[in-house]
Amino acid sequence: MNRRRFLSGVIKLFFLLLTVASGLIALVYTYPARIRKLKTVYIPVLDEEDIPRRGVKTVTYTYRRGEHIISTRAFVVNHRGSLYVLSPVCTHLGCLVNWHRKKQQFLCPCHGGRYDIEGRVLGGPPPKPLTRLPLKIQKGKLKIGIKV
Repeated sequence: MNRRRFLSGVIKLFFLLLTVASGLIALVYTYPARIRKLKTVYIPVLDEEDIPRRGVKTVTYTYRRGEHIISTRAFVVNHRGSLYVLSPVCTHLGCLVNWHRKKQQFLCPCHGGRYDIEGRVLGGPPPKPLTRLPLKIQKGKLKIGIKV
C-alpha cells in the first residue's frame, strides 16, 4: 500500500464517520425524548349535536400544560361521511392556517401554503399534509386528543 492509497482511505473514512455522526445528531434533534414521553389527553371541545353535518367547523379550546394554560384551535371536518379533526398548524413553518369557505381550502397566510378539505397539500411550500388529531365521542361530547 502506497502513501496515496492510505491517505485516500483515511479521508474517505473521515467523511463516512462525519456523515454518520451528522445523521445521528439530526435524528436526535428531530425526535426529542420528551415528545415520546408525552401522553394523549382528550379535551372536550364540542357537543355532539354541534358537530357539522358536512364541511368545516373551527373550534377553540384551552388546556393546561404544566403551569401554562394554552388556548388554541382545531378544525372539525365532516367530509364524505368521514369525521376527523385537523390541526391548524401549517407543516411548512408552523403558522396557523385558516379555512376559506369560498375556495374550499385551508390557506396559510405566511407563505402561501394551500391544503384541501382533507388536509392534503395543494400548493406552496408545505412538505406534508395537515396533522390529523385523534378524536373520540364520549357522553355526548366530541373530544380531541392532544399530547401533554
